[in-house]
Amino acid sequence: MHYHPQSPRTVQVIRYVTPLREGGSLPAIAEADDGFLYVLKFRGAGQGVKALVAELIGGEIARALGLKVPELVLARLDAAFGRTEPDEEIQDLLKASVGLNLGLHYLAGSITFDPAVTAVDPLTASRIVWLDALLTNVDRTARNTNMLVWNKELWLIDHGAALYFHHSWENDFHLSLEKAKQQAIRPFTPIKDHVLLPRASRLDEVDAVAHETLTPAVIAAIVGLLPDEWLTGPGWPPDESPENIRSVYTQFLTTRIAASGIFTKEAQHARQALV
Repeated sequence: MHYHPQSPRTVQVIRYVTPLREGGSLPAIAEADDGFLYVLKFRGAGQGVKALVAELIGGEIARALGLKVPELVLARLDAAFGRTEPDEEIQDLLKASVGLNLGLHYLAGSITFDPAVTAVDPLTASRIVWLDALLTNVDRTARNTNMLVWNKELWLIDHGAALYFHHSWENDFHLSLEKAKQQAIRPFTPIKDHVLLPRASRLDEVDAVAHETLTPAVIAAIVGLLPDEWLTGPGWPPDESPENIRSVYTQFLTTRIAASGIFTKEAQHARQALV
């Protein structure tokens, strides 16, 4: 399987439609200048641009593994946008989110995945479990599946809680790089709560294919999609270049893939305890 990541389109947000109150970071449905609706993730929300970084990297790696993810776009917000918004909390969020945000194509008519209603085949389940163990994604549990069923197909959404190592970023770049390498080879114990773990009986097969697909070149290309604008300012090492910050993500992911036997075996052991 050969995967070539495509640079996301950039759209201009022209209309704030409605907030999605179930999201802790106040995502919203918004209309862009291409005529489509998007679920907008804001850079001014709680976890800032790092949630958008995790969303873009996680979504593109999922796509590389053959999983369905709504189109991801860079969504630009102008300073004038939202001035007429009557809700003060939303207005503050919009003011803090001027610039590039992230949008997911809105899947109109989709329904939240319910494991009691929709059966997921073992290969797909294994791909998703492996993906979330790789990304250290804590947010695919029975309580919060972060999956939708649309046109009778399973779609993945919301990877903003993944790659949580970057929330403890050090001011020293070299220390951050070493810390990323250390965290990359750690097990991921929250996988025991994954909603699809009972169905994930083909993890060894998925692991082998993922090594062929997620080459260092593919990972570097995916990380290279991150806009410079997201990699400067608060939360990052001062005076560090976006290129160096990208290199930490690339190192974390390539090291973790090389050591994937650690989290694959852990998921298999956790599954055995369930079934």
